[in-house]
This record gives sequence, C-alpha cells and structure tokens, in this order.
Amino acid sequence: MATKALTKQLAASKEARKFITSVYLWMSIALLLSGLTAFIISKNQPLIDLLWKTKYTIIGILVFEIALVWIITIVIEKISTVTASILFIIYAIVNGISLSAIFIVFKLSSITSIFLISAGMFICMSIFGAFTKSRINSFYRYFVMTFFGLAIAGLVNFILKLDFISILISVISVFLFMGLTVVETQKIVKTSQLADDSDKFKKAAIYGALQLYIDFIGIFLNLLKLFGRERD
Repeated sequence: MATKALTKQLAASKEARKFITSVYLWMSIALLLSGLTAFIISKNQPLIDLLWKTKYTIIGILVFEIALVWIITIVIEKISTVTASILFIIYAIVNGISLSAIFIVFKLSSITSIFLISAGMFICMSIFGAFTKSRINSFYRYFVMTFFGLAIAGLVNFILKLDFISILISVISVFLFMGLTVVETQKIVKTSQLADDSDKFKKAAIYGALQLYIDFIGIFLNLLKLFGRERD
C-alpha cells in the first residue's frame, strides 16, 4: 500500500511539474512571437504607414485583440488542443502588431531595460504566488472591479487628456497586474496538483499561459509609459 501511494504521489508530482513547465513555455513562446512581430513591423515603414495611418486601424486591432481573448475564454473547454494553440498564437501575433508602436515611440535601450525590469517583477510575483499559503483568490473580485474602474477612467481621460490622471492610471495598473500575477500563479499551481496528460489540462496550460502573458504585458506597458524614454 505504501509503495503504491508513493508511486502515485511521484506520478502526480511529475505531471504537476510538466503542467507548470508547459504554462511558462507557452507564455515564453507568445512573448517571443509578439516581440519578433513588433520589431519586424517597426522596421517596415510602408507597413507602419498602413497600420497606423488612421485611428480606426488602431481601434480595430485593439477590438480584435479583446474579442479574441473573450472567444478563447468562452470556447476553451469545447475546442481541441490544436485549435486552442492556434488561437493563442494568433493572439500573440496580433498583440505584436499593436506593440510595434512602442518601437516607433520609445528608444530600444529603454524598451530593453524596462522589459528586463518587468520580467524581474513578474518572476518575483509569480514565485510569491507559487509559494504563499495566503488565500489571494479572495482579492480577485477587487482586482476585477479595479480593472473596470481603470478602463472607465482611461476612456474619460482619452477625452480630457490630463497627464496626472494618465500617470495615476499607469501606477495603479502596475500594482493591479502584479496582484493578478500572484492570483493566476496560485491558481495554476493548484490546477497542477490535479493535472494529468489529458487534453483538458493541455488546454488549461494554454489558458494559464494566456492569463500570465496578459499580466506581464500589462506590467511592461505601464512601466514603459511611466519610465520609458521617447525617441528624439
């Protein structure tokens, strides 16, 4: 009995590590795709002119991104692992298209340094989420409320264009996405304890990667708005 229990525990531990590794691997792939897409587009002036010629193109890309996340969230349990993977890759590439603007506005050295700082902050929050015993999930509803509050404030400030409100939104957003990183990591670790080699958990890994990817991009972009050095 003891041998069987130990074997079962070791197998579960192996699947848990495999699940968590898969989550962060997918996230890394998505970040790489987004970064490459953004950089390549930023070096193609005709493509930049085409994409950023009017505000309607920008709005269209952002709406498509939001819609894609919404679709993935709704259908993730009903679609195949391959389809989920393709949708995630498409999202990463589309987000890379919108991120191409940062290479036009900010210096490459500034983007690189803030990316590394964001990565350090993300890793710290992720480690904290993985090992903390506190029930961070109870704060999730407040994070969601804060997110919608910031979205409304952002829309209002789009009209008012007040610098201090923009700075305040970015500061709060950094802490919001740091908190969400902790929550999502804790959820991923808990899910890993039940993981097996089924498609259900393969898709769960992709969805977990999507959530962490969004959190990381949120930290990075808001730090870039606060501390990024613009091109001359």
